[in-house]
Amino acid sequence: MNREILINTAYIVASILFIIGLKMLGRQATARPGNLLSGVGMLIAIVVTLLDRNVVNFTWITAGLVAGTLIGLACAYLVKMTAMPEMVALLNGFGGLASLIVGAAEFFRIRGGTVVPPDPAFTATGIYFTVLIGGVTFTGSVYAFCKLAEWLSGRPVLFRGQHLVNGLMLAATLAAGGVFVLTGDARFGLAAFGVFTVLSLVLGWTLVMPIGGGDMPVVIAMLNSLSGLAACAAGFVIRNNLLIVAGCLVGTSGVILSAIMCQAMNRSLANVLFSGFGAGPAAGAAAGAGAALTGELKPISPEDTFAVLEAARLVVFIPGYGMAVSQAQHVVRELAEVLERNGAEVRFAIHPVAGRMPGHMNVLLAEASVSYEHLVEMDAINPLMPTMDVAIVIGANDVVNPAAACDPASPIYGMPIIRAHEARTVICLKRGKGAGFSGLENQLFLLPNTRMLYGDAKGSLQGVVAEFKSLAQA
Repeated sequence: MNREILINTAYIVASILFIIGLKMLGRQATARPGNLLSGVGMLIAIVVTLLDRNVVNFTWITAGLVAGTLIGLACAYLVKMTAMPEMVALLNGFGGLASLIVGAAEFFRIRGGTVVPPDPAFTATGIYFTVLIGGVTFTGSVYAFCKLAEWLSGRPVLFRGQHLVNGLMLAATLAAGGVFVLTGDARFGLAAFGVFTVLSLVLGWTLVMPIGGGDMPVVIAMLNSLSGLAACAAGFVIRNNLLIVAGCLVGTSGVILSAIMCQAMNRSLANVLFSGFGAGPAAGAAAGAGAALTGELKPISPEDTFAVLEAARLVVFIPGYGMAVSQAQHVVRELAEVLERNGAEVRFAIHPVAGRMPGHMNVLLAEASVSYEHLVEMDAINPLMPTMDVAIVIGANDVVNPAAACDPASPIYGMPIIRAHEARTVICLKRGKGAGFSGLENQLFLLPNTRMLYGDAKGSLQGVVAEFKSLAQA
């Protein structure tokens, strides 16, 4: 059989494994086998590519393989689950950087006469998009990483004429790309390449600046999509069919996920990217609107929390980023088991944008071996919420804020929420009295049926579990 046919057949097999593996990731029971299947597809792709290309020296390839393996193992063992959102953002960024380097390397190979492309204009267009999307993805992801790691403030950074400045830079980038593709002069081509490379890196930073911390899940999904599109463009540059397919899969899945999360917030993607949601004035306006609500924060102790839960028969946990920060997922699962042994029916209500990355709460609860059957989506739990004896809110803020349903002055008005306030009793676990990551005050905390269990969520829930254990031993 022809060598090229064999190679493309292997690429088709790898692509099929990618697609099947991606489909299997949609269910907790099949997620691990799906991940393994996709890994096998990637192994086939790498082996076939190395055999296909005329590799002169494997030294750098081996060095990269060893270094990447060591870094991957270190990340797997050392990075905590609480740091997973920023880790995902950083990996997206490195994916974009890798594509940028591939595009740049191919440009300099062509310029140096090492390679003569069959269609120079098409290849130049591919290089332009690879570098542009890869550069935006890299610096945008680094900025998102800094926000998620709280090295930078989670609030949007706005300045007068910001959108105009970004628009002008984008126009300059497009103009430089046009010169790069159309000109046959090496001097102008090199200058244009330098201009759009630098501008793409600056644009990535400035485009993420006006996006608040509360919108980071959508940003991560979009950056993931961009990293896939950059890889797809790189595939066209080096004429690798599998890279094109894999990049399209990542790009489209990221777009779909972004659309799902925007729908969950009742906002458009343009509003997320350009509105500056969570900036100082908006947050202040929300606080002012919420000030009309009468009520006070009513603290509760772990002992009193035990008394409430001991009599409850329907309990729902609503996790948020606070659960991740305190690493409370294991004690949450333990408390759920204690409640079930006490005769209660327990559910976990998951909002699509809870946490700081897509599926954040699902990952944490799966790590704690919480049965997937106990997890309930927002639309399924809301009709049942008035029947719940107790709703336990663990570090969530915007996704349970009643202002989204009843305060037209709130920036999140119209956003679908988990209606925790409709439960008979609401117990909110919170470290202190500050606003959430998005900067908005939560009106739920002031309602008559809400009690505040202050302190580290893990320690507070351990205290409640200890009370149940004392009762069992008595």
